[in-house]
Amino acid sequence: MTQRNARPMSPHLQVYKPQITSVLSIVHRITGLLLTAFAVGWAIWLVCLNRGPHALQIFQDLLNTIPGMLVALLAGWALFYHLLNGIRHLIWDTGRWLELETARRAGWAVLILSLLLTALAWRFWS
Repeated sequence: MTQRNARPMSPHLQVYKPQITSVLSIVHRITGLLLTAFAVGWAIWLVCLNRGPHALQIFQDLLNTIPGMLVALLAGWALFYHLLNGIRHLIWDTGRWLELETARRAGWAVLILSLLLTALAWRFWS
């Protein structure tokens, strides 16, 4: 066996069991991309607002469909999740909450709080 074949292989996703912190890190990146896409929708809303009541009504009618409401709900959740998880990362940058159990609890708190804030916002927005 050559020296090259005797070296251990680099670990990859199939080796590691997903943990709350790694999953939330991936979700954080995805919500960042989603928020960028939703910003385009917000810009379109601003254009419709500028073009007058008819254009705004068309946009509002699109949002009042089932897919439109799901997009708005996803946008709200992505905003709250990304905000809360960003705060958690800022706290980590100070050297706090880095212990395994504390990091795990903070991750679950971010997930639960983002869902609660989305439900509250949806309740008051509707």
